[in-house]
Amino acid sequence: MQSNTFERVQHFLLRDNLQMTLRPARTEDAGELLTFVEQIAGESENISFGPGEFGMTEEEERAYLQQVAATPTSLYLVAEIAGEIAGTLTFNAGKRPRVRHAGEFGISIARKYWNLGIGGRMLTYLIDWARQSGIIRKLNLRVRVDNLAAIHLYERMGFVHEGRVSREFYVRDQFVDVYHMGLPIDPLPEA
Repeated sequence: MQSNTFERVQHFLLRDNLQMTLRPARTEDAGELLTFVEQIAGESENISFGPGEFGMTEEEERAYLQQVAATPTSLYLVAEIAGEIAGTLTFNAGKRPRVRHAGEFGISIARKYWNLGIGGRMLTYLIDWARQSGIIRKLNLRVRVDNLAAIHLYERMGFVHEGRVSREFYVRDQFVDVYHMGLPIDPLPEA
């Protein structure tokens, strides 16, 4: 069910009666976002870096957040619960005219908030945001082939498998393949 109105800040009641707010990241979030990134780096092997490997300073993160806010084809979404960052979603499209309609996103959720529906809420936000953008026509992602919960979520949201890439991750002395998945986006009809 799609609506023609898009709210930049959204509020939800999750399982376990938790209140969640979804909103675009702000430059003043830079320090807390870096703390969150370091936390999830130690909690999940489904992201492309481990503890201490992100390699961004607070000033660089702040500059990145400013760039995202100024780019109509980029999104940095924050999920907050009780004033704490529970998850993030980042999306960046191509910069050149031939590829600016398509981009890739990534989702990270703190382990203590897994299985509460946060990923689905963030994906719905992303899809609605892309539709209202008038520019974004394709959402892409890469997901480890053994991340069955994420694959199920993406399939449920309409993403289709577009290919498999071998040896994309190297974790614990083993290579792991990823699926490429995508979702075509139709813009909202003119009002």
